[in-house]
Amino acid sequence: MQPIHAQFVGVELYFDNLERAKAFYLETLGLQIADEQVGHHVKFDGGEGFVCLERKGAESYPSKDKAVLFFEVPDLGSAITAIGQDKLVQSESAWAVLHDPEGHNVILFQRSASPPK
Repeated sequence: MQPIHAQFVGVELYFDNLERAKAFYLETLGLQIADEQVGHHVKFDGGEGFVCLERKGAESYPSKDKAVLFFEVPDLGSAITAIGQDKLVQSESAWAVLHDPEGHNVILFQRSASPPK
């Protein structure tokens, strides 16, 4: 398989109580909010990467343990070809989702695009 040159950029965690989770990351850890859609998700600037909290059930591609890892790739089309279209769970023009062997979501997105929310 050709290397796809994936670079880790962030993580998303799902919560039953989004407001309680938001308060922890905001007040306890002191992270700064970078983006928020009330009742759906809140994204924090984590320095080298982001931390996004999302309400369980809001996702269109459920993850086994409600965690998502985000990776940038320089060429999404080439990455999909190298991985194999049959291994994708869902894809859009600028991103694609696949599951690791335990069912966790791994999202690849085109380096020049913004990660999906």
